[in-house]
Amino acid sequence: MAKDNTKEAPKIERNWEELGLMMGLEIHQQLNTQHKLFCPCSTELIDEDFDDAIIRNLRPTQSELGQIDRAALQESLRDMTFKYESYNQHTCLVETDDEPPHALNREALDICITIASLLNMKIVDEFHTMRKQVIDGSNTGGFQRTGLAAINGYLDTPYGRVAIESLGLEEDAARRVDSDGEYTEFRLDRLGIPLAEITTNPSMDHPEQIKEVAYMIGQVLRSTNVKRGIGTIRQDVNISITKGARVEIKGVQDLDLMPEIVEREVQRQLALIEIKEELERRNASVDETIYDLDEVFENTSSKILSSAKCVKGIILRGFDGLIGKEVQPGRRFGTELSSYAKKMGVMGLFHADELPAYGILQEEVDAMREFLKVNPEDAIIIVAHDPDIATAALSEAIRRAEMAFDGVVEETRKALEDGNTEYMRPLPTANRMYLETDIPLFQITKDMIEPIANNLPELPDEKKARIIKEYKLSEDLANQIVRRLLGDIFENILTQVKVDSTTVASVLVADLRDLKREGIDISIFTETKLVEIFKLLESGKISKDALKDLMIATSKNPQKPAEEVANDENLTLLSEDAVIEIIHEIALNNKEMIVERKMGAMGPLMGMSMKKLKGKADGSLVNKIVKDIIQKHM
Repeated sequence: MAKDNTKEAPKIERNWEELGLMMGLEIHQQLNTQHKLFCPCSTELIDEDFDDAIIRNLRPTQSELGQIDRAALQESLRDMTFKYESYNQHTCLVETDDEPPHALNREALDICITIASLLNMKIVDEFHTMRKQVIDGSNTGGFQRTGLAAINGYLDTPYGRVAIESLGLEEDAARRVDSDGEYTEFRLDRLGIPLAEITTNPSMDHPEQIKEVAYMIGQVLRSTNVKRGIGTIRQDVNISITKGARVEIKGVQDLDLMPEIVEREVQRQLALIEIKEELERRNASVDETIYDLDEVFENTSSKILSSAKCVKGIILRGFDGLIGKEVQPGRRFGTELSSYAKKMGVMGLFHADELPAYGILQEEVDAMREFLKVNPEDAIIIVAHDPDIATAALSEAIRRAEMAFDGVVEETRKALEDGNTEYMRPLPTANRMYLETDIPLFQITKDMIEPIANNLPELPDEKKARIIKEYKLSEDLANQIVRRLLGDIFENILTQVKVDSTTVASVLVADLRDLKREGIDISIFTETKLVEIFKLLESGKISKDALKDLMIATSKNPQKPAEEVANDENLTLLSEDAVIEIIHEIALNNKEMIVERKMGAMGPLMGMSMKKLKGKADGSLVNKIVKDIIQKHM
């Protein structure tokens, strides 16, 4: 195999203060309530086949001032049709927008009051439900119901105090499950689950800071009655620099990736600013004409072009060389144009900076340039598709190219797994909000707030301090237990078995992590299964050293009782006499070393003994026997 000589790009050390980096967070957390926010349906997701489906087309509506939100307008241009899967036993007419909403879920509001109190926020006197226009298909009615629960809070962090601007309570969106060209399909089980939305102010100015703040807010949320697991919490990051613009990056799932996402967004904004300045120097312009290129590519050998119903193109005057400029690792300015075009239904576009390629020959590129009568400094974008879709896609490419003269534009972008981002839609405006007339306002009184505020849950730092004191754990172990949200299972196990607390903590934070890295499914190690394993340790049937081996064996036979697995794998403890006999034999075979090294032989003998015993004897017993044998030879 050839050696890979690819070198990772050097990390750029940036002066974040000089760049004027400003960041804010929006965190959305599902609440663990008995029913949805405005109907009695369950908040559990469903994996079974759906019973029925409805088809909808959504359109933007005017705000109370007669204005249309730009994000909603842009979504409407895609002319999409949505199919919604419903379930007779799990969803109702509220989710399909065929029945007015029921009364506000009081349990959800109480959880928000708890969260607000933990974040030092001022709780509003009246909860007003609003409609937030969303026509990407994630809501059957074209809007999301939302309301403001609290304002003006703060969170003290290692980077200083961060202001929490608002806490909202809203409906979660429907789950997108498929798209087959004819319909974009959604499942209604998630629609309406209560969702808390926490928004910070944009005062964070270092990539590592936003990661820490997101973690700390997540810890606060998890100390309350919220849902756990993948998809139950979602983070959006707002980023801007001095010469750039505010960009919202949605769906940041991995907190460890946050600093990289920030770095790459700053890189993108700086590149777009450079492109703007270069376009101005070149006196560049965008030709808004869409040209028919079928004649040029009539006999093309390119399968992509020949299989399409038409080939169309546009001219970007003075853009030569800039379409291929990298804006993020592996992504060019042409990718920015393509992201807009793709919203109209094309797979992508070609630009002159990357041709010849894709079966398109150099002579065809030359013929196209001659046909369009372009200058060497001009760039050409082409699309091959149905005439209407090709025209719509190139219209979007023209619109995005014209935005290049503004540098960075306000956008909502999607976080990708590699740390890059991709265009989703324009940044929404206040025009998308209007009053929900089907739901009366809900008064929040002191009698509601005080019982909750006087009985708040334990915060992470408080829990860590208590665990250190109560269970005599090291600060490192206690910190990992709390940060990994293992505090409840740790304490629950110790109420059921009498074993060393450090051993339990080590299994939870180290052994389970190691097993996962080895590709073992650790989901089988529920609290019940771990208690079963620790009971064998408590009763003296296995040693601490056998715990990991027993867990590996148990993962292969999860239905079998742990004691049976221990017996089958020969992991149960030997009698003390049997242990002494094995260690004596090892000592006889290493008599010269013991005489020569004396107590210096302790380490090697312990290693040989533990290897031979394979966890079938407690380490402290082995230590005592080895020590006694050495002392007899001194």
